[in-house]
Amino acid sequence: MALIGAAIFKFLFSSLLWIITLHISLTKGKENYGQYRYPFIKPASSFSPLPSSSLNGGDKPYDYIIVGGGTAGCPLAATLSQNFSVLLLERGGTPFANPNVTFMRNFHISLADTSPSSASQMFISTDGVINSRARILGGATSINAGFYTRASSSFIRNVRWDSKLVQESYSWIEKQIVHRPVLRPWQRAVRDGLLEIGISPFNGFTYGHKYGTKVGGTIFDRFGRRHTAAELLASANPKKIHVLVHATVLKIVFDTTGKTPRAVGVIFKDENGKQHEAFISKGPRSEVIVSSGAIGSPQLLLHSGIGPKTDLEKWKIPVVLDNEFVGKDMSDNPMNSIFVPANRPVQQSLIQTVGITKLGVYIEASSGFGQSSDSIHWDHGIVSAEIGQLSTIPPKQRKYEAIQSYRKRKKNLPHEAFMGGFVLEKIANPLSKGQISLLNTNIDDNPLITFNYFSHPSDLQRCVDGIRVVEKILRSEHFTNFSKCDKKTVEKLLNMSIHANVNLIPKHINDTKSLEQFCKDTVITIWHYHGGCHTDKVVNRDYKVLGVEKLRVIDGSTFTDSPGTNPQATVLMLGRYMGVKILRERLGRETGDNESAFIGD
Repeated sequence: MALIGAAIFKFLFSSLLWIITLHISLTKGKENYGQYRYPFIKPASSFSPLPSSSLNGGDKPYDYIIVGGGTAGCPLAATLSQNFSVLLLERGGTPFANPNVTFMRNFHISLADTSPSSASQMFISTDGVINSRARILGGATSINAGFYTRASSSFIRNVRWDSKLVQESYSWIEKQIVHRPVLRPWQRAVRDGLLEIGISPFNGFTYGHKYGTKVGGTIFDRFGRRHTAAELLASANPKKIHVLVHATVLKIVFDTTGKTPRAVGVIFKDENGKQHEAFISKGPRSEVIVSSGAIGSPQLLLHSGIGPKTDLEKWKIPVVLDNEFVGKDMSDNPMNSIFVPANRPVQQSLIQTVGITKLGVYIEASSGFGQSSDSIHWDHGIVSAEIGQLSTIPPKQRKYEAIQSYRKRKKNLPHEAFMGGFVLEKIANPLSKGQISLLNTNIDDNPLITFNYFSHPSDLQRCVDGIRVVEKILRSEHFTNFSKCDKKTVEKLLNMSIHANVNLIPKHINDTKSLEQFCKDTVITIWHYHGGCHTDKVVNRDYKVLGVEKLRVIDGSTFTDSPGTNPQATVLMLGRYMGVKILRERLGRETGDNESAFIGD
């Protein structure tokens, strides 16, 4: 008991110190230096074109400039900084003093925040699906549902990664920011329902990708605090890394005087709009590395003059390299969910349990998004339980302004309408493909994004199969004991879910009679988009951009498929994996010792 009491006291005391520190930081006004957890993180306006001698040796340029301090960029920067100077540029702020990011209870509020300084930047695909992309240090790990699970062994073989280094890189991530979840009642009900209908065996708690039902890891600790990729910067060499936040890269700078274009640096703007230039050294192995995500990376390449020539000329962007594949073959794993009211108060839970079926669909669940007194004021997008939203608005008027207007009226809804959870299915490895193209020449604006959900008939059939699996779960004995539904109410739940899944796609009166139509009309996202800079089309197997020198893209934009049931573990791993590979190759060549000791555990 004494040990437990001491532990509680320690937690309360540390929490008090954290609150005091946060209060002090918030009183410092515009600068707000309290948000910068590590001394090498600074606002972009502090940038000097000549890095300090303590950083990388006088006025010598950087060995590596990494564009994007996200899921891949943070572990990559931390690893490369062990031996070489690194400049990491992130367009958003930091997650450390942002309660909407830090606390799981504010997960949906963070996504619904559309202010210019929010951690997520909303966009609506041309398909009519509301979406978000990260705009904060830590990237998607700062705004996602936190589920952590590794890629399948077949995925690792197909991309030709070194399996030993893959395992080491996963472990490096897991030791620092991954936790075993405290399984919530809703998650247990879904787990038991999955097993009852035959999604077996039960694989218990595991990071592995195995057919059957399992509980995965999470980046939320037992106190509901999020641990993002930004915390991996604690492993960086503070003398060799420089992280700038609110640093928006406008374009990559190339030297085009030689036979092959060569990246030499970047132009970025700070939080005040002032432009700066940063350069890499003239050594043969220094590089610019783009890790801006499946949307940001192809967008930046296009703005920098790498892409389809006709598209670039349309916007009068000087063509550095004509590559027809940049921005093409984008994919998003379509998701459909069914809202289920509960017969008891429901604790909040994000993704913890998953059913990995042999039908090509994954089954997951979330619950409890009406618990916060603030939540009634927000539209929740993916986690919306808002019955009737947009249903009375004519299709041509279903624009974002309509959602904003609804938000103002929503506070009058009964809280009971929010008591329950979702059971969702999503398509593994969708065959439907879309693309990214520029809307204008303003890097701050989202590009035009089309996913073409269910354009391939196989995807639509798998969605129907997935909905039928969910229906079986809802009828299972384990689940009906928890929910308000009985075996006769599944169609009513489908009708309810037509409006609970918020998108801008017109609804049809026969949605529940045709599961194909239900899939099309209720499709939403779970943010697993990938592609746009595919391996062997835009980059090679070492992630070097084809046709130019000293430029790589390392993130999910290079994936043909989304790894595992949820990609964040593998994108995190990829940053560490490629950092180690680059160091081993460079140090081996420069020292003649391929196994040089260079990386801290």
